[in-house]
Amino acid sequence: MALLDIKNLSLYIETANGVVKALDKISFVLNEGEIKALVGESGSGKTLVVKAIIGALPDYWQIKADRLTYKGQDLINMSYEQRRQIMRRDIAVVFQEPTSSLDPSVKLGDQIEESIPPEFINKGWFWERNKQRKDIAIGLLHKVGIRNHKKWMNCFPHEIPSNVSQKIMIAMALASEPSVLIADDSTRSMESTTKTQVLRLLVKLNKTKNLSILFVSHDLLSITSIANSMTVLYCGQTVESGKVRSLLKRPLHPYTKALLDSAPSFQISLPSKSPLKALKGTIPSLQNLPTGCRLGPRCPNARKECVVAPPMRNIQDHQYACHYPLHFPSHKKHATNEMVLKSAPEEIAGKKDIYD
Repeated sequence: MALLDIKNLSLYIETANGVVKALDKISFVLNEGEIKALVGESGSGKTLVVKAIIGALPDYWQIKADRLTYKGQDLINMSYEQRRQIMRRDIAVVFQEPTSSLDPSVKLGDQIEESIPPEFINKGWFWERNKQRKDIAIGLLHKVGIRNHKKWMNCFPHEIPSNVSQKIMIAMALASEPSVLIADDSTRSMESTTKTQVLRLLVKLNKTKNLSILFVSHDLLSITSIANSMTVLYCGQTVESGKVRSLLKRPLHPYTKALLDSAPSFQISLPSKSPLKALKGTIPSLQNLPTGCRLGPRCPNARKECVVAPPMRNIQDHQYACHYPLHFPSHKKHATNEMVLKSAPEEIAGKKDIYD
């Protein structure tokens, strides 16, 4: 069952130099019990997609989409109160700047207790309800790996390190027992031990509570360790999408391959001072977007056909948007899916699994 269904999501922002298209036809589906990764470098539009889902964009920004639904409910056209109820119980978000999301004037323990829905507290005298809230809050902190709860619950947000504040935000997000957790770079600034602990927690919740997770990050090592499927964004466009195993073994888009190549290698045989691979150039600004494929000026395989935006093609549940995909015969790279499947080698035509 599809929980989040997004098709052709576009975002228009008015600037002093005119209207810019920050998101251009983003499409993906988050199914029940799935961990989906949203990948891309800084400036690719990942956080804008998250804010569009939860309705945290300014009113003067214009959103257009063929479909933006949660369990079949249209998130764009529903009222503010309806959207608020869904975000309160069904969809929880952990933002990439946890300190700015916490109230600086309230102690952390009080903020965690406030995030617990009232229906989770059994009836009783007020001191009994207060104790129940505190016990639930302590349990949430233990769940995310904070053992010394007395110390941190009595602190204000400015008194704690960033990795602890990130754990606090995850605990508050889990307080309502949501169906969907959106983690916007939730492991940033964490040391490897703590990061591993948090990732294991997310996987455990996914398996035991059937929690669907949209994991937004550029940390490929974290993504490949927990995600089932992955959607790659570049400069507000979807460039490739599919199963993580498929994209790791045989990426079809040059940008996906560049992302995978940029991940550091830990092989013992790696020579000393080996250079890190990186894609030349920088991501363009929204005011100076290239025509057609937005990767064109940085793409090593760019041709004159790339001035026309490539359509999204699909091969064995592996979607890509490129006129010259990798691993295809050079003279057939601009062909349609049907032509490629009929005339490509056996491994592409389906007689042999292309991911084996």
